Amino acid sequence: MSGCGAPQQTATLPANVDAGKEVVLTGKVLAAGEPVGGAFVRLLDATGEFTAEVVSSPEGDFRFFAAPGSWTVRALHRAGNGEATVTAEGPGLHELQVSVA
Repeated sequence: MSGCGAPQQTATLPANVDAGKEVVLTGKVLAAGEPVGGAFVRLLDATGEFTAEVVSSPEGDFRFFAAPGSWTVRALHRAGNGEATVTAEGPGLHELQVSVA
């Protein structure tokens, strides 16, 4: 765990989260098709402004709660960097994969 206080990530949603009411951006960080743990995963808004950061779980999982809109998810890891974009029009699970190289 890094000193930045980013919460540990899991693939399952917390019991108090209703994916029908929340915009949830979830996914995996991969390197050469394998999950990457310990990557810094940053959420950037449509203007490229930093919004949040988490550390991927040992299984490569990450999750953000966001507002509807266009988002960029950027992963930084010793294996490399990568990013993916997603447009979340409304509530629900929005899944994506970020490959680092």
